[in-house]
Amino acid sequence: MFDIKAIRDNPELFDRGLAKRGAEPIAEKIMALDEERRAVIGRVQDAQTKRNEASKLIGKAKAGGDNTEAQRLIDEVAQLKDELQKGEDQERSLSQALQDLLAAIPNIPMDDVPIGEDETANVVRHTHGEPRKCNFEPKEHFDLGEELGLMDFETAAKMSGARFVVLKGKLARMERALASFMLDVHTGEFGYEEISPPLLVRDEAAFGTSQLPKFTEDLFRTENGFWLIPTAEVPLTNLVRESILSEEELPKRFTAYTPCFRSEAGSAGKDTRGMIRQHQFSKVEMVSITDRESSNQEHERMLSAAEEILKRLELPYRVMTLSTGDMGFAAQKTYDIEVWLPGQDTYREISSCSVCGDFQARRMNARYRPTGGKKTHFVHTLNGSGLAVGRTIVAIFENYQQADGSIAIPAVLQPYMGGLQALSKES
Repeated sequence: MFDIKAIRDNPELFDRGLAKRGAEPIAEKIMALDEERRAVIGRVQDAQTKRNEASKLIGKAKAGGDNTEAQRLIDEVAQLKDELQKGEDQERSLSQALQDLLAAIPNIPMDDVPIGEDETANVVRHTHGEPRKCNFEPKEHFDLGEELGLMDFETAAKMSGARFVVLKGKLARMERALASFMLDVHTGEFGYEEISPPLLVRDEAAFGTSQLPKFTEDLFRTENGFWLIPTAEVPLTNLVRESILSEEELPKRFTAYTPCFRSEAGSAGKDTRGMIRQHQFSKVEMVSITDRESSNQEHERMLSAAEEILKRLELPYRVMTLSTGDMGFAAQKTYDIEVWLPGQDTYREISSCSVCGDFQARRMNARYRPTGGKKTHFVHTLNGSGLAVGRTIVAIFENYQQADGSIAIPAVLQPYMGGLQALSKES
């Protein structure tokens, strides 16, 4: 969401910012709608003033015995009441139209974000580790998992349809172990507070983090109107909705391990096999709430927290700065971490870390009061995957696969696996 005053003050700058995302100029339409709304508000206020004055004069006219004047004033008040009702209805309609228009506009990119239409304009920020070269033909994770009897896509499809999987035995334990490892690092070393949030949220929460109304088709909704969370970003960020924090409370850092649910609308034909793109998947999420001066620095810090997980798992990766055409609706700037997958012979996204400025805070009315100040400011929000657990399993399977089809377990994960060193048919 945007400050309408800021748009009125510099409409050209606003349109130039949106143009980086390939959007058409819209400031003039916004200002025209706002001007119409303000004019209606002015007429309503004038009518209310006249009505109040006329109501006072009715008593005086009756007291003076001027029944004709009293009746004229009564008729005038009735007419003004009708005008007020129509004006208030019109004002509500225009305010909602303006709200809907603003809610559909994506965030303005930062100046240093690469400009481009899609992922082809993304820029490599840095790489870490060398992509593994196998002395045998590497397999993809789903073939490895099925051969080991640890991934069961067929049974999942019988129960739930496509894009689901059943993880079995030691692999189910690995999923739990990865989440525990990630949470231990984020809470113990990076100062995130662990949260166990609701998995169902109301419209207001999904709107606050910009999933609604833009991405309605990407969400699952229950029959009684709740939304299944597509990421823990939604409940974690909404922890500060409709609140005024003190500057001393910032930054707030939250992390959570949750299942996530996405309809994957528009992804027909993409990653139809395996665990890369599923309707239900698990993820450790990080959310930061900062003052407006600290969010860029926090963005770099969040990225380093996500990277640390991959470094300790000894998985090669690269960090991409996303272009204006590839980053998310609410983001001002996004870093994607892409892990190397030998079976696919390419890098694939495993984490996305975004700074949103006050874009989400305005939708949630989340503010803070600077120390010693009276005026409040909107907080800045950030979110990032730390990491997507399912995709981390994919990366471990493909990078740690052995010639005999077994999967070595990263050293840092072995204590969480009871000392187990490999996944094999025998284990």
